[in-house]
Amino acid sequence: MNAVPPVRPRVNWRAVAALTAGALVLYLGFRALPTGTNLNHMDFRVAGTNALEMCDPTRPQFIPVVASRSPVSLTLRPLAGSLSPTAGQTTRFVLSLATAGGLPIGPVDLLTVHTRKLHLLVIDPTLRDYQHIHPVAGRVPGEWEFEHTPALTGVYRIFADFTPVVTGRGLYAFADFTASGSTVPEQAVAASPSGAERSIGPWLFRLATEDGGAVRAGVASTLIFSGREQDGGEVPLTIVMDAYAHLVAFDKDRSGFAHLHPRAAKPGDTMVAAPDRHAPVLRFDLTIPRPGAYIIWAQVNLQNHEHFLPFSITVLP
Repeated sequence: MNAVPPVRPRVNWRAVAALTAGALVLYLGFRALPTGTNLNHMDFRVAGTNALEMCDPTRPQFIPVVASRSPVSLTLRPLAGSLSPTAGQTTRFVLSLATAGGLPIGPVDLLTVHTRKLHLLVIDPTLRDYQHIHPVAGRVPGEWEFEHTPALTGVYRIFADFTPVVTGRGLYAFADFTASGSTVPEQAVAASPSGAERSIGPWLFRLATEDGGAVRAGVASTLIFSGREQDGGEVPLTIVMDAYAHLVAFDKDRSGFAHLHPRAAKPGDTMVAAPDRHAPVLRFDLTIPRPGAYIIWAQVNLQNHEHFLPFSITVLP
């Protein structure tokens, strides 16, 4: 008895073509969707010696940005039609951020750290005019725009503080610009810091080491930032960039900086703990590698107004 050969089903090639075309359209559609950064870890590496290391945010320290080679280039120019930098006048700047290989670095390439993608720390040669600025992305990839009003004349330095998505570690770059002019609006300039206490209206703030001793070069220190109201009332600190205060340290040569955030109430805790409203105390960990004179600027938010307070410290050998 002869076996009956199996009947092969007829292939509906029109349906196959339609399904294939649909799958291709879906594939191309997903490919066209924004998938995040196109940069990789090696785009943020510099070969050889004296390269800028990425910073572990859990181990805050002074970063020698100027003396080190950064894997990121930063260039600066006034926006077309804007005023050239002049003391007391506002200039709109365009900042270009790119990898050493020339790839643009935009918002998609950076993590949001303390509520922002990119932090600019702007300081004048005397360390008396400090401003913390957050630029916004421009229309050209890798370009960022911001406004700045210098209070003094001279060569200002801008440090950029950011964290690439692909590394998860802080990186830095810098650029300079010159502010011209002859007049100085004194009300916009901080006096040279003297003593350990600074005032904002009825509130007094103090910066000191935890043990009351000196800060030593290369030795981890704990700084205590505290506040009080002169008549014993409340100190209405509110959150600024996910913290109740920020500290930024500069040396007199502006060779780098340290950007510090308060220590968490418990190890590993990511929640922002509110300090005592009558006697707020915040602890900051810091390591400064070289001795010398430094200015530490404290940034606080009081009744929805941001204030900057300078404190001077001497780091001993």
